[in-house]
Amino acid sequence: MHGSFKTHMPKKYRTIFISDVHLGTRGCKAHFLLDFLKHNDADKIYLVGDIVDAWRLKRSWYWPQSHNDVVQTVLRKANKGAKVIYVPGNHDELLRDYIGHSFGKVELVREAIHETADGRRLLVLHGDKFDAIVRHAHQLAHLGDWAYTMALGLNTWLNIARRRLGFGYWSLSAYLKNKVKNAVKYIDSFELTVAEEARRRDVDGVICGHIHKAEIREVNGILYCNDGDWVESCTAMVEHMDGRLEIINWAEVRNLDFLSVAA
Repeated sequence: MHGSFKTHMPKKYRTIFISDVHLGTRGCKAHFLLDFLKHNDADKIYLVGDIVDAWRLKRSWYWPQSHNDVVQTVLRKANKGAKVIYVPGNHDELLRDYIGHSFGKVELVREAIHETADGRRLLVLHGDKFDAIVRHAHQLAHLGDWAYTMALGLNTWLNIARRRLGFGYWSLSAYLKNKVKNAVKYIDSFELTVAEEARRRDVDGVICGHIHKAEIREVNGILYCNDGDWVESCTAMVEHMDGRLEIINWAEVRNLDFLSVAA
């Protein structure tokens, strides 16, 4: 799943899929993403939602230079010839009002069908419309977002303590997702529902984000892909020139320390 330092810098892919960056929040690992974008390029780049966190920006403005640099880096790639497609999510849902328009050569679409080099047709969407809480309990979704932010803050302090004790990085929120019964049930339900939508659309698979859990696996005969996030795990999904899909965990590939790089 993960490559060595040398095999991933620099590298050119057919396609890169990135989601859940959450620019505008303190939890965003913008410097990690900038490093990834510096050492990786592609003919086509999909931004699969929640790139900017308008929910948080409405409550309090936070926009350091590194977040602006991410935007500028993506725009430069578009200007240099990469086809950049932006599929807005729930945190950047205000951009859905501009579906069908292009900004700085970045095309805004509600969803897309991506065809891999080996001929597979994959539905690309953020995934929030398959989240019952986001769809039917908007205030509860905002409350959950607040709780998630608190968990990320606690995670920072825990890792400061772990680092002083000589231990490596550990994600509290990722641990809770994997161990708490209701969280596991929620993730499984989400994956099943999204995969079933792909089956209904008569495509070979689906690529999404939203739940911050990178994954490539078959779900009832449908290829389910989630490209992860740049808040907890710093993951992206790439398509190699032959159509092969791979999750790249950039912090592990580059052996980056979450606490030594400013967010």
